[in-house]
Amino acid sequence: MNPYLAGTLLGLVLLSAMFLSGRGLGASGGMKYCVVSAVGAVDREHALGREYYARYFEEGRNPLTNWLTIELAGLLIGGFISGAVSGRLRLRNERPPHVSGRKRLFFAFLGGLFFVYGAQLARGCTSGAALSGMAVLSLAGFVTMAAIFGSAFLFAWFFRRLWI
Repeated sequence: MNPYLAGTLLGLVLLSAMFLSGRGLGASGGMKYCVVSAVGAVDREHALGREYYARYFEEGRNPLTNWLTIELAGLLIGGFISGAVSGRLRLRNERPPHVSGRKRLFFAFLGGLFFVYGAQLARGCTSGAALSGMAVLSLAGFVTMAAIFGSAFLFAWFFRRLWI
C-alpha cells in the first residue's frame, strides 16, 4: 500500500477513535489485561490477594471486557481479514538465505519481548504513547516517537545482518 495513503488512513482511524470513544489508539495495554485475566483464570485466589491484580477484578469486573482487549481482538481479526482479502494468508518465515529459520524466529521473539517490556515501562506502545500522544500535542508523545525511531536507528546497525 502507498505509505501516504496508509498514513492518511491511520490518521483517520485515530481521529475516528478519539471522536467515537474519547480515547486514542493503543495495543500494549490490551496484552496486560489478557495476562491479568489468565492469572485470574489459573489462580483466582492469588489474583485477588495481590494489589496489582485485584484492582482489575474490583466490583466483579472481567479484564477481558476492557476496551483495549476488544481493540486488540479487532486488530487480530482485521489483520486476518486483510491477509485473506489480499491473498497473503499463509504461514511463512521470511528471512535472508544466510539466517536459519530458528535464528530468525528467536530474534523476532526476543525483539518483541523487549518491545513489550519497553512499552510497559513507558506506559504505552507506539500507537498509544506516540501516535495518540502526538495527536493531542503531548510532549511525551513526541519524546516517545523520537526515542523509538532513534533507538531503532541505532540498534538496526547491530542487527541488520538478521534481515539483509
